[in-house]
Amino acid sequence: MKLSNYFNEFEEYFIVDSMPLEVCKMSRANRSRICRENVISSPNRGYCTSKSMSYFGYKLHAVCSVNGVIKDFDLTKDSVHDIHYLQDIKNQMKDCVLLADKGYLSAKYQLDLFTYSNIKIEIPMRKNQHNFKQQPYIFRKSRKRIETLFSQLCDQFMIKRNYAKSFHGFKTKILSKITAVTLIQYINKFIFDRNINNLKVNIT
Repeated sequence: MKLSNYFNEFEEYFIVDSMPLEVCKMSRANRSRICRENVISSPNRGYCTSKSMSYFGYKLHAVCSVNGVIKDFDLTKDSVHDIHYLQDIKNQMKDCVLLADKGYLSAKYQLDLFTYSNIKIEIPMRKNQHNFKQQPYIFRKSRKRIETLFSQLCDQFMIKRNYAKSFHGFKTKILSKITAVTLIQYINKFIFDRNINNLKVNIT
């Protein structure tokens, strides 16, 4: 959080999204004991709409700036809908614009966020909605930044590869990988003055 604040202190636009984190294959879900030491934090079955796949595990919710620096994140069971993460955001952020996909479309939550924390949510409208209006291109382009960040976490930091047996080990692994990304971004920006998202370059 301290590293992130160096980038995000004066940011006004953020992006929210989620990604699945599988702990084991569906065929092993019934007999797997991974992360099941506590009923509250145990994983469950879920479905990823974007990939059209069922999986057993958790869901990573994250908010990042338009530059790709993670501002906040949380882990939930996969059965928790994306929109419930907005309840966490309203207590941790304020006075900003949040770019989201159609999974966060809810007039009730949008009004609650704006009233409680002065957070405006920009969500593309469905084509069958009344008074359909296409979202500005700059918002649609900026929202892809978090998808690129998730891809980097998966491909370069292998965040989906799990060897943890306990939930404590699992969440520590997730936290360490996100911290590693933020640390490299900090080094790129404030030490070498280069593109913060060139995560593959040598630090030395």
